[in-house]
Amino acid sequence: MDRPLFKLQIITDFFFYYLCPLNNIAMVLNYIWIAFFLVAFIVALVKLIFFGDAEVFPAIINNTFETAKTGFELSLGLTGVMTLWLGIMNVGEKGGMVQKLSKVVSPLFSKLFPEIPKHHPANGSILMNICANMLGLDNAATPLGLKAMTELQELNPDKIRASNAQIMFLVLNTSGLTIIPISVMVYRSLCGAANPTDVFLPILLSSFFSTLVGIIAVSIVQKINLLNKTILLYLGGVSLLIAAIIWFFISLSQEQSEIYSTVAANILLFSVIILFIVMAIRKKINVYDAFIEGAKEGFTVAVKIIPFLVAILVGIGVFRVSGAMDFLINGIAWIFDKMGVNTDFVPALPVALMKPLSGSGARGLMVDAMTAYGADSFVGRLSCMFQGATDTTFYIIAVYFGSVGIRQTRHAIGCGLIADLAGVIAAIFFAYLFFY
Repeated sequence: MDRPLFKLQIITDFFFYYLCPLNNIAMVLNYIWIAFFLVAFIVALVKLIFFGDAEVFPAIINNTFETAKTGFELSLGLTGVMTLWLGIMNVGEKGGMVQKLSKVVSPLFSKLFPEIPKHHPANGSILMNICANMLGLDNAATPLGLKAMTELQELNPDKIRASNAQIMFLVLNTSGLTIIPISVMVYRSLCGAANPTDVFLPILLSSFFSTLVGIIAVSIVQKINLLNKTILLYLGGVSLLIAAIIWFFISLSQEQSEIYSTVAANILLFSVIILFIVMAIRKKINVYDAFIEGAKEGFTVAVKIIPFLVAILVGIGVFRVSGAMDFLINGIAWIFDKMGVNTDFVPALPVALMKPLSGSGARGLMVDAMTAYGADSFVGRLSCMFQGATDTTFYIIAVYFGSVGIRQTRHAIGCGLIADLAGVIAAIFFAYLFFY
């Protein structure tokens, strides 16, 4: 049996299987949501009895109506933008963008998954899944991921214990590398951001570090040779590019950084749209029909998200208005202040803490941060970066491993959380670099 990274196997297995069973992963969010209300009630009661705050309970009730309305309005506002981007993404998918990306990263992935035979079908499914995730094609990524996990399970000699290949695949998913963070930019637009795309480049950089650290963590445990020529060429080349970008922006003033990052982000995004259209034309795809086909999903997605967004926003709202959120943030800020660390990033931390557990919960906290502090505030931008820098580690592991009956996760959770931590630290660094 492998020695787990940082000796986390016993702890993570206990948490995952006894406190958070595969078929009850949603219960974690259930407990958190209930805690929002119970803690808010207790804190408000203390403020009323001991501090004579007669306004706290009316404020909480009024906030439930306000946040419910906000959640509904945001969901409706999503319709147009989601329709647009889902249509564009469908054009890219039909035009073969996913397949093109698969060919580019295929040599690297063959070294990261040495247990998979060269021409095994799992290779194609893994590559397609990762590339779909990078493009934000969630509807395509999930079925491809489940297919890849099923094919990897066929190669797995121990059907209840995760194989090395399955763990590497899971960590690549949970590290959340995304080229186009569509949903984050959509919510920034709905919350009134002057330049909704200004977090595009910082998120890309942060998620790269999350993915890089995740690959390194798994490779150390699985004894994959990171000094291999192919791995060095890919990871080293991208790392040098990232280092050059960081060096360039460090040399700029704060105002110049915001201008350059916003301009670069919009040029890149529009270039991607043009590339999708050109590739579709080359494949003789009816671009308009492909766009309409994908765009039809926009309304469905927006409607489905209404109850989830309303529920989490109301829960977070009562927690914040009661004063409980202030106690939590002030407590964390006090700890960092004693360490001599700038604490301006602390109000955005709830998003980072929630993200490994629940994407919808983190999304609600992100919207709440932008509503409370402003979409273009430091906290508002950093909360968006936390949302885009990593993925829902526990949810992804539960769904993917649960689909094939894996019960022993080995070092998957430990490495996934290490990647999440790297993404959070990177997001804080880049937030100060670009926006502080």
